Amino acid sequence: MKKFRDLNTYFKLLLLIISTSVLFFLLYVALYIYTNKQEHHVYKSTQEQYDNEVSSIIQLNSKTLVSTLVDITFWDELVKFTKTKDKKWYDVFIASQFESYEADYLGVYGIDNQFITKTSNTKIKTIDFIPKEVLTRLYEAKLTRFYMKIPEGVVEVFGATIHPSDDPKKNKSKPSGYFFMVRLLDQNFCKNLDNISSSNVRLVALNNTTNIQKDVLESDVKLLDYKNTAIANLVFKRPFNLHYQNTKEILIILILVSLINVFIYLYFSRKWIYKPLKTITDVLETGNKMAIKDLQKEPGEFGYIGYLFEENSNQRKQLELSKEKAEESDKLKSSFLANLSHEIRTPMNAIVGFSDLLNEPNLSEDSKSEYLKIIKNCGINLVSIIEDLIEMSKIDSKQIVPNISSVDLDACIAELYETLKVTIPVDKDLELYFVKNESPTSGNILTDVIKLKEVIVNLISNAIKYTEKGQIIFSYQINEKEKTIVFAVKDTGLGIDEENLKVIFDRFRRIEDEFSAQLSGLGLGLAISKAYVEMLGGKISVSSQIKQGSVFTFTIPLVYDETSPILNQNTSLKRGNKSNYETILVAEDDNINFLLMKKILQLKKYKVLRAENGQEAVDMCRENPDIHLVFLDIKMPLLNGFEAFKIINSFNPKLPVIAQTAYASAEDFDKIMKHGFIAYISKPLDKEKIYELIDSVFHNS
Repeated sequence: MKKFRDLNTYFKLLLLIISTSVLFFLLYVALYIYTNKQEHHVYKSTQEQYDNEVSSIIQLNSKTLVSTLVDITFWDELVKFTKTKDKKWYDVFIASQFESYEADYLGVYGIDNQFITKTSNTKIKTIDFIPKEVLTRLYEAKLTRFYMKIPEGVVEVFGATIHPSDDPKKNKSKPSGYFFMVRLLDQNFCKNLDNISSSNVRLVALNNTTNIQKDVLESDVKLLDYKNTAIANLVFKRPFNLHYQNTKEILIILILVSLINVFIYLYFSRKWIYKPLKTITDVLETGNKMAIKDLQKEPGEFGYIGYLFEENSNQRKQLELSKEKAEESDKLKSSFLANLSHEIRTPMNAIVGFSDLLNEPNLSEDSKSEYLKIIKNCGINLVSIIEDLIEMSKIDSKQIVPNISSVDLDACIAELYETLKVTIPVDKDLELYFVKNESPTSGNILTDVIKLKEVIVNLISNAIKYTEKGQIIFSYQINEKEKTIVFAVKDTGLGIDEENLKVIFDRFRRIEDEFSAQLSGLGLGLAISKAYVEMLGGKISVSSQIKQGSVFTFTIPLVYDETSPILNQNTSLKRGNKSNYETILVAEDDNINFLLMKKILQLKKYKVLRAENGQEAVDMCRENPDIHLVFLDIKMPLLNGFEAFKIINSFNPKLPVIAQTAYASAEDFDKIMKHGFIAYISKPLDKEKIYELIDSVFHNS
């Protein structure tokens, strides 16, 4: 033991490698032998367990039908029916409940062995197929279960004699008739067993044989008729995934690798470990700078250790700086969570509170209208908060990139001004002015129009929020010399103090004063605007004076589109025919969302059809020529909105299709329009927006 402690690190490591390799070699050999013995044993025991499992599944699968059959055959009303043959009673109490019985066929026979009536689905069309011999046997047996072949395939038959309710053991009264429940062993039946048993289930004829497969468990269930004669097999197969053969092959490879590794370790450990360790010892003992340089030349971790000797002091400074940044990040996170909780709880409190007040019995119509307006506005605020969070998340993950296109800037800004000036609250003594560009652009420019509009809307909306009276002036100027476009938003609002000016564009930052405390928001609008401006290759800044107002200024590069001087920003909707617009297909998998959409459309007397997935929407559009408009949800099962639209457009390109989406970013909307949809609506649904889109499709030429 003392001699081992006296060895240097290299020889200790070498000894450890060799001993470990030998140990693993012996372990792999032992595992190979053990695996070989266990393979047969495990497979045999697993097969037995599987056979028991299949037997239990078959019994349980029939338990519900047997219980239902026993219950029905004790009805006094059913006893009367075998005598009166009252079809009306049968339709009300038996046929109407057919779907709940989990059967494909119901049959009633009289005590004279004559067929009375039946109920079946489209799977079984045969009327009377129960052998008279079965009825004779059932008279004594009271209950039977067997399999038989009919033209539609193999069926499982459950039969019982009919007795009054006061004869639970069926020994005090003679049967009044016979009641049969039949289940077809079709593809759906096998699929159901697939799901229950986690197996591949097939119905196989007696003369068919299945190949025995390795690594597969197989259990055959013989299906016996009323004479106990096998008519078919129900075959269960499940993969046996222990893969002993692969394991043995792997173990052989590992044994060989262990031997090879010993020789590899001997060679490379000296080259990669012994020599660097000797150099490190020299550095630690003498502080030799040349030795440090030599150590830095070594590959891998030892070279890195050489640099650590030089950078130790720098790392300490970096650690201190990182600590400060982490503390600041924790403060911002705590502030954000507190702010988020407040911003969500405030509108939610109003939504819950006023929703509860709507249940008051003596509430006036004016009060109801006011409460509904408050609930709607609070919902809009919640959506705005969520959209800002999603947008900032996409910016951080670099999922958003500029989508450069040709833009008629003068027309675009004029249109935006007309839209924004009507958003000023009527209770504010405030005017929005637009100062037209003194030097109009000489053609279309190249930029991302969606992000440009978003920045302008954010700045003007922010100015409206923090300005109670006065004016907001929006302008832009072309600087041909510097090849830039300068935008400015000036207000007469509260102004921003010097301390807040430094962090105004930081995320989750808001001006903390008595006025702003009454406003909602997470403080992401200006951060998003700054990110968009920088994406477009520009800069944003702000100047302000307390109680006098603020001026936000940003620039973007001036790049003319030489190929297309004119671009129409307002893409016209594809128009359909003008006649008989009544039927609208709504492709929506969510029941609540569909119900809301249905109610909105029915207010305008439109006929509403529903597709619950993308494939169903395609089929309905292909089979129903009376559909004149489609609202297509983007996220649906089977086929999503994009996939379904592509197929619909291939066979009916004139059918107008409007996208529905819960995604709210500019990139999402841009993607929708590039796929060819005539328009889109975002969730939560806006009733007036929906009507506007429908009018555009149905009534404009």
